[in-house]
Amino acid sequence: MPASLRNLRHATLNIEDGIAEFTHQRPEARNALSMELRDDYADLLDTVERDRSIRVLIVTGSGGSFCAGGDLKSMTGARERPETGAPEAIRRRVLQAHGWMQRLRNLELPVIAAVDGAAVGAGFSLALAADFVLASSRAFFCMSFAKVGLVPDLGAAWLLPRVIGMSAAKELVLTARKLGAEEAQQLGIVHAIHAPETLADDARAFAQRFVAAPREALGLGKRLLNQSFETPYASLAELECAAQAVASSVPFHAQAIEAFLEGRPPLYDWERQPRA
Repeated sequence: MPASLRNLRHATLNIEDGIAEFTHQRPEARNALSMELRDDYADLLDTVERDRSIRVLIVTGSGGSFCAGGDLKSMTGARERPETGAPEAIRRRVLQAHGWMQRLRNLELPVIAAVDGAAVGAGFSLALAADFVLASSRAFFCMSFAKVGLVPDLGAAWLLPRVIGMSAAKELVLTARKLGAEEAQQLGIVHAIHAPETLADDARAFAQRFVAAPREALGLGKRLLNQSFETPYASLAELECAAQAVASSVPFHAQAIEAFLEGRPPLYDWERQPRA
């Protein structure tokens, strides 16, 4: 399919060969999460959820930074105005962000965060919402909220302990210290580390390996896992039964069974595909 490039407010969205690549485009501000960039995320999700040809999403940043967190300059200006600085207005603004953040986390296809440079505050939260974090060797992560007297937001208090455990999550939140790519990999946050100059290409090569995957099976399997910690076994079994009924009814399943019976290679085989 032909490539498609959209210039959004503070991001770009490129769609090519089944891969959607969403790039933060505020390098002068280390890609801080402006209100415009938040709106771009909502537009991104509208597109990806609607376009069934998209099989995988890459989220990344420009100019050597992933996302430096909330835009403190615009946040300060908003707090100085009565209509946007009141506690209830702040609550509504944060709650609105959770609308698209939950959609990003539950997106029924693989989401890859390609992190170069800073993933700080809300930028760290965005990385945690991905299924795979590929980091450059100069990437660093920081739950920086305490440094400016705030609590973790964009779901970080929910996401972080599920990835690294409660004790380690408390340590990162309460100290607000930085951790580099290697420590983040040891904690289970980072899937793989790449050279800064090859990260973008490596992320696309990694994403390409999902293009042949069964979208429905991966999406439904991901949703089951996302709900597994809070859902009783019996309830999750019901969800599993419904998901299996859907997955077994799509053409991919019948084609995969036919290939197996005829001795042909699997339609989707991660171990046989070229690695990034």
